[in-house]
Amino acid sequence: MDFYQEKITTIHDFATDNSVMVRHLQELSKSRPAALIIPMLYKEIKSPCLANIRDELNKCEFINEVVISLAADSREEYEHVVRFFRKLELNHIVVWCNGPNVSKVVDEMSEKDLDFSQFRGKGKDVWLAIGVASLNSFAIALHDADVVTYSKDFPAKLLYPILNPDLNFLFNKGYYARINRKQGIMYGRVFRLFVRPFLVALQKDVNYESHVLDYLQAFRYTLAGEFAFSSDLALHLRFPADWGLEVGLLAEVYRNSSLKRTCQTDLGFYEHKHKDAGEDVSEGLSKMVNDIVLTLLRIANETTSVHISQSFIQSVYVKYIRFAQDLIRQHHADAICNNLKYDRHVEERYVEVFSRIILDTGNSYQEYSHLETPHSIQMPDWKRALSAIPDLREQLRDAALKDLDSMQSK
Repeated sequence: MDFYQEKITTIHDFATDNSVMVRHLQELSKSRPAALIIPMLYKEIKSPCLANIRDELNKCEFINEVVISLAADSREEYEHVVRFFRKLELNHIVVWCNGPNVSKVVDEMSEKDLDFSQFRGKGKDVWLAIGVASLNSFAIALHDADVVTYSKDFPAKLLYPILNPDLNFLFNKGYYARINRKQGIMYGRVFRLFVRPFLVALQKDVNYESHVLDYLQAFRYTLAGEFAFSSDLALHLRFPADWGLEVGLLAEVYRNSSLKRTCQTDLGFYEHKHKDAGEDVSEGLSKMVNDIVLTLLRIANETTSVHISQSFIQSVYVKYIRFAQDLIRQHHADAICNNLKYDRHVEERYVEVFSRIILDTGNSYQEYSHLETPHSIQMPDWKRALSAIPDLREQLRDAALKDLDSMQSK
């Protein structure tokens, strides 16, 4: 049995009865209302797993509101999603993040020196959804729309440590086994083969000076997109607008909270869509790794006295390859003992791809950071936005409702 605790509290799944937790959540949510954010692309409406998520959510009476944060290219796509979620019995709202009404509010923010024109993608959509979700909630959970193995226990496990006043955590990160048990395949390649060895390599080269890097290594799955936090904490965080979202968010939580108020929770086995490596850093896993490299170098720059030079990048590159190769041998042994398919050659090829990105992206960072600072990938926190536009959250909610009203008036 795994009882191991990290620098942050680890809440294990000991296969006990979760019904007691769910019943307690239903009582807690009366005084501490909870919201759930689901960021999604329109194309995910075609996935059968989204229908299962919707059906499982209908069992979650402890959720007071669901905010669907949607990126759609046309009104027809938006209306299709709205109709799909009519079978969701919980109170919910679809925020069409790139629709004309929400976009108008975002464009007008520039009049108050809050220019969001450079931001796009999941990070921006999550930022907008937090504005709406935080209006009437004590805590907010978030997960993606492509979870194949989803059940009502997912949001329950995420929210319970936040809503329970006897625990009173401010942030809870999910972790899980990225294994397809039917096919016997081990996934989670970016975390296993890049993030973990890269963090160790960075930490070695900053001489353990960065407590944030040490903190990031305490999370069993740094890249998990499933987490929950108090609404108040959510308003204080600066969100990265790219694939550095999950890692950058953890660094922000570290700055704005404490180890004692942070935990991680075992969500069991997890299966969702998988990306190809990509031809270059503009797509697939390569794009993800590129953005994470930028985020982690920014964190190292902010939290240590290290100078990110060409020699520093070269040193991290060499150490990364060594640590990644050590992990491949360990994963190989784990896979054999669990009767999983494991191709060491393919894993080595991924390490080669990721190591080249470290060199190219790292050198670009140190060459051009004085001209085009990586700080620009971070959006301002909600507290700053509200100091400039006090009713911004209400404006966004009203814009989302205006889209719905125009649909119903047809």
